[in-house]
Order: sequence, then C-alpha cells, then structure tokens
Amino acid sequence: MTDLPKLPTGALIRAARRRDGRPQAAVAGLCGISTDYLSQIERGRKKPSGDVLAKLAAELKVNVGALLGDLDVRPAKTETSAAGGSAVVQALLQRHGAARDPVPFSELRAQVEQAWKVWQTSPRRFTLAEALLPGLIRDVEGTVRVLRTGTDAAERREVLRVSADLYGLLRSYYRRIGRLDLSLMVADRALRAAEDADDPLRIGAAQWNLGHVLLSQPGSEQAAADVAMDASRDLAAVLSSPDGAALRGALELVVVVADARTRRPWAARERLAADAVPLARQSGESNTFWTVFGPTNVELHALSVEMTAGDAVEGLRMADRIDVSALPSRERKFTFGLEVARCYDLRRDDAAVLVHLLELEQLAPEDLERSPLGRQLVVDLVGRVRPTYRPQATGIAERLHLV
Repeated sequence: MTDLPKLPTGALIRAARRRDGRPQAAVAGLCGISTDYLSQIERGRKKPSGDVLAKLAAELKVNVGALLGDLDVRPAKTETSAAGGSAVVQALLQRHGAARDPVPFSELRAQVEQAWKVWQTSPRRFTLAEALLPGLIRDVEGTVRVLRTGTDAAERREVLRVSADLYGLLRSYYRRIGRLDLSLMVADRALRAAEDADDPLRIGAAQWNLGHVLLSQPGSEQAAADVAMDASRDLAAVLSSPDGAALRGALELVVVVADARTRRPWAARERLAADAVPLARQSGESNTFWTVFGPTNVELHALSVEMTAGDAVEGLRMADRIDVSALPSRERKFTFGLEVARCYDLRRDDAAVLVHLLELEQLAPEDLERSPLGRQLVVDLVGRVRPTYRPQATGIAERLHLV
C-alpha cells in the first residue's frame, strides 16, 4: 500500500513535539537550532540534516525512522494482513488443475454467498475475506476445470455462474488492496464466465465490475462510461424485470461517476434525474448481484457529484436527507460517511471532520486504514487542527500508522 499518504517529515516532527507538550523554542534550543529553523522544518520549508534529525528524534524520544514519512514502520498486525493479502493473490495466480473431488455447485454457491455477506457487512471484512478466499478460489476453479469437459451442461452452467459471482467479489477485494492489475484480470474472468454461462444478468454485472475497475484508473473514465452504457442498452433489449432495472441503474451510476470525475457535474446530474431515478423507482431498494442499487444509492451518488464538484454546502444539504441505516453494504455506509467528512473538510469544519472520522473508524476500521481519501483527511486534519482536538486527531493518525 505504498500509494497511501503518509505525513511528511516536518509534520511528523510537529506531531511528535506537540504530543510531548513542548513549545518550539524549548525543543529548538535543546537541539542547538533556532526556533525559526525548526518552524520552517515543521512547515516543510526546510529539510533537516541527518545530524539535526537525529537530535530531534533523541529529544522527542522517538526513532529516527518514525520521523521519516518514506519508511514503513507499521506494526506486526499490518504485516499479518499483508500476508493474508498475498495468500489471496497467490491463490489467484497459481494454476489449478481439475479438482479430484469437485465440490457440488450448491455448496460452492452457499460459500460464495457467505463470502459476499462477509465482504459487505463485516467491520473486519479484509481479515475475514483473506481467510476465506484462497480456499474458495481453489475450490471454484478446480471444479470449473472438471465440469468444462463433463457432459452435464446444466451443472457446468451453474458452476460458471458461481465463478462469475466469485470473480466479482475478487474484483472489489483486489481493487481495495491496490492491485488494479489483478482487479482487471478477475473482472475479465467474470465476464468470460458469465458469457460462457449465457446469463444476461451476470454479463451485465460483470460489465459493471469492469466499469468500476476502469474508474479506478485515472484517464479511463470515458472507457468506463462506454462499457457501462453499452451494457445498459444490451440489458434493456433483453430484460424488463426489477433485477434488470437494478443492474441497468447500477451501470448508469458508473457513467454518473465518470461524468463527475471528468468535471462534467451537469451531465452527471442530468443522467441521475433522467435515467437513474426512474430505474430506482422500478427496482426499489435492491442488492442485485451485490450492486446495492436503489433510491438510497442514487441519493448517495448525487451527494458524491456535489462533493467531487467542490460544492460542500449542497452536498451537506443532501446528506441531511439521506438515511443509510437500512443499506445492506457497510462499504456504502462508509463511503457516505467519508464523503460527508470530505464536505466538512472543504469547509474547514475540523470538529465535524473529526467526529465523522471517529465514526468511520468505529464503522469500518479496516476500510479507513486502506482508504486514500480517509488517510488524506487525517493527514490534513493533523496538520491544521486546533489544540482542543489535537489529541484525538493524532490518536487516529497513530492508529492508522501515519505517525
């Protein structure tokens, strides 16, 4: 997770000094430097020499490495998590032969659905998913290999559907741990499995997954929109059920996000009103193929459009009308809280930012640790927060291993 923000050296020194409760003048004098020089170091205008850095570390009673934002000094529990992530990566990249004892598709279906439930609802979803996924990948891929050469077409189709659903989950997992290459790989596998199963709904879900992978890659927003619009048109031609409406709505929201991120908020608002809202009325609150589409998710995307456009006032006005308590996805609740925190951050309302960050830490601590925006909000808050809130803000930063 080297792409996640860390505090720069100056901010780390300032945080350590403030945590120690000493003024700049006292620390500077004991280290043999001027107060102005220390002030410039803390503001990032000067870089301390190795000798000065060592003196500061000794005086503040921290390791030199703790004052260098480019060093990973995370505790063992994060290393354990990384090991779990590696196991999920290895299970995907290993070639799995045909299983000697293929698992009945009904059992695989139950296991994949349980894994999805964990992924959407558990505050420890990364830890639990890392325990479940390696074995599930092996079982599903091994069973698919057996049935590809079998004579039971119905059973083969069911297992392909299960594999498409598993790859959809893996797309989300790999994207969240920063492995966009693997996220793209499993999105493609999900699409192939859905096509082999000749399942229009799962084909649409797989294209929704592919759209989200493309949204994660700056500069690929138009490609994501093209994939989603084509998929929505294809579904409209073959399905008119509530599930079809839900998947089409989820695909329309991919286009909404693409418009917002390419600085076309007016287009995003128009698509929400003209396409997403009517589809949400048809589908109602749903979780078709774990897309969590419905009226509430449409409202969440309307908030996201305003947040992305920098209109914090309108975003917060919308947030006051949204109730996420019934959503089946903890991740969507987390995203809502994060975007509200960002709106308050745009207004420099530090007390509100802090309150929401603390709530997010309670709601989904593992998501906050892995969220670039969440970590950046903490970095910014620690850098400017008033003394009244500094202990709590610094506490979050320490728990996220940012200081």
